[in-house]
Amino acid sequence: MKQIMAAAPESTSLDLSIEGMTCASCVLRVEKALAAVPGVSKATVNLATERAHIEIDPHPTLQSDLSDLAIAAVKKAGYEATEVKLNVAPKDTLTESRQQEAKHLKRALITSLILTLPVFVLEMGSHLFPAIHEFVHVHIGMQNSWILQSILTTLVLVGPGRDFFTKGFGALFKLSPEMNSLVAMGAGSAWVYSMLACYWPQVLPEGTRFVYFEAAAVIVTLILLGRMLEAMAKGQTGMAIQHLIGLQPRQARVMRESGPVDVDIESVVPGDLVLVRPGERVPVDGVITEGEPYVDESMITGEPIPVTKHKHDKVTGGTINTSSSFTFKATHTGADTVLARIIRMVENAQGTKLPIQALVDRVTAWFVPAIMACSLLTFLIWFLFGPSPSLSFALVNAVAVMIIACPCAMGLATPTSIMVGTGRAAQLGVLFRQGDALQRLRDVQVIAFDKTGTLTLGKPVMTDLLVMDSNKSRNELLSIAAAMQMHSEHPIAHAIVSAAQESKLPLPAAKEFNAINGAGVRAIVQGRVVISGSENLMKENGIEVDHATAQIIAWGQQGKTPIFLAMDGQLVALIAVADPIKPSAKTAISLLKSMNVQTLMITGDNIYTAQAVAKELGIDQLHAHTLPEGKVALLQQQKKDGHVIAFVGDGINDAPALATADVGIAIGTGTDVAIESASVVLMSDDLQGVVNAIGLSHATMANIKQNLFWAFAYNVALVPLAAGVLYPVSGTLLSPMFAAGAMACSSVFVIANALRLKRFQPQA
Repeated sequence: MKQIMAAAPESTSLDLSIEGMTCASCVLRVEKALAAVPGVSKATVNLATERAHIEIDPHPTLQSDLSDLAIAAVKKAGYEATEVKLNVAPKDTLTESRQQEAKHLKRALITSLILTLPVFVLEMGSHLFPAIHEFVHVHIGMQNSWILQSILTTLVLVGPGRDFFTKGFGALFKLSPEMNSLVAMGAGSAWVYSMLACYWPQVLPEGTRFVYFEAAAVIVTLILLGRMLEAMAKGQTGMAIQHLIGLQPRQARVMRESGPVDVDIESVVPGDLVLVRPGERVPVDGVITEGEPYVDESMITGEPIPVTKHKHDKVTGGTINTSSSFTFKATHTGADTVLARIIRMVENAQGTKLPIQALVDRVTAWFVPAIMACSLLTFLIWFLFGPSPSLSFALVNAVAVMIIACPCAMGLATPTSIMVGTGRAAQLGVLFRQGDALQRLRDVQVIAFDKTGTLTLGKPVMTDLLVMDSNKSRNELLSIAAAMQMHSEHPIAHAIVSAAQESKLPLPAAKEFNAINGAGVRAIVQGRVVISGSENLMKENGIEVDHATAQIIAWGQQGKTPIFLAMDGQLVALIAVADPIKPSAKTAISLLKSMNVQTLMITGDNIYTAQAVAKELGIDQLHAHTLPEGKVALLQQQKKDGHVIAFVGDGINDAPALATADVGIAIGTGTDVAIESASVVLMSDDLQGVVNAIGLSHATMANIKQNLFWAFAYNVALVPLAAGVLYPVSGTLLSPMFAAGAMACSSVFVIANALRLKRFQPQA
């Protein structure tokens, strides 16, 4: 994954961690506050990750203090913010903060529950059980019961429920009402009305002197319960990030003059010599200086079999040493390691807003004011036209409307699904560099593939050696060919040498080696003139090759490249070299077809080789002899024809096509340029990742739609019920207490539904 080690570009953005947001309205408030800061070109806020991403105008004079200005703007809007440093190794601060939040909410809930329970028993118990009513009437007295309820409820509101009122009324006074405003108005109205009935009954009309202390206290308690369950559930949405951060050791054993010393991971710098013992994780990225360990790189490649490493080989932080101790020189530390940049990719994708979120934002902008208007209208209708006592009916139903319609579920519907979906993708080896690719991939109708290094291994291997001289053996000719090719840097030469080494053949000395550009090589081996290369090279040297024509055509149809081997002017062997098709390619193409996705292959290779690969894989369309600009033109034509198209590639010449496609998917073992041009990166060269990415896209978008349907339909259906629309028909009213419980359940449902994405299984 060398591309992830590449240096990050100069910062043109800023990330903030935001505390105190509870619903979609909070998100809009923070976004508006940040957008108004000079030097900010765009600000997006994510409720699930509690992060703000700020894009900066290219004005250096503004960038120096932009962080302070942004933090001040967030604070003025009623929230807390801290800058997220991207130049240090990632830490699981989000989980830590959520654990603290869950502990705080648990303490507040227990306190609220202890204070609320007597209020509930005194009031509701008297209504439900005659024995309790008689006990209160005889031993406590109704007025004393009300006074006790008022004291306990006041303690609930000023203690555990204080945040609802400070934040809610603060937002209301700034004309930006949000969830806390609805809770504060609902519970506060019930408390004020009850206090008047208890202490100043003369100000209320006769027949309306009732208390609703239990409603105010239970509303706060139930919403605290919902908040705590929500915080606990949200902690699970970031499990992928927690897992990735957990792969990073906290300490490293650095070699000093006095011997190995254990130091914190933050203290390791490039150039340090680090010792890794068997069973330990590699702390940072580097190059082996001593030892030949077996390293488990499944974190990066997904391959469970450990890889043998030699001196000068690269090792990646987070991978596991499964055998002997080794020493390596650190090359990338902190935020520059492969693991750190993978984590940052996932975090960036999780913080992205999908196009579908724009609909949610538009609705949320007017939703809370509309609910407050509905609540006021409900109060007026019941007060003017309701049965006696109309004031009590008006208050109860208006409070129920405010409580049940809190937009928490709306704010969490999209980001929680993105967070869990992209996290699951990372576990499957798929990195979404741009989160909105999640939505675009769902609509992809055509996928175009590069050939070399994408559908094929990109590493030629020798497949055949046909002996043309009966006096020579296969091993003898392969040994001579490899002895000569050892001096060449050409990939085909490496394939022939590797074949000889695998057969453990001795290689004689080759003298007077001469590489003939674009044609082949010539040398003296064992006193004989040996030439190896193309058909044209043979003909130029007067070597007869016509009797090999049939074999050459047959190999060409199989996608194999023929290499001629001649000795002293006579053709002695034909060698076939091919770029093997990846084991995962055929299965991936088959699965894509089953998903009704059309497949294309666009390659610069010759038509015969391309046809052989396309035929074996079952590719729908083939375009050979295509230069990089030709790939772009073909993709643009597909888009003009109305197709949503993805392109999969790995080379530098694929970068323009990756950028042109609706979704660019880069093979993780490819070049830096290709990776930077893509919106999705496969961590290994397994093409099953393409199928996984599309499958996850479909699953995540379906999950988001389920969440949005629940969030919107829930409010649309229950607001009229809370307003009392069924009362004239069946006498049914929705108590504010039930409204509070139902509202809390909606958020927990949305998060629980998003967490189902953690169980997503790729197609086999």
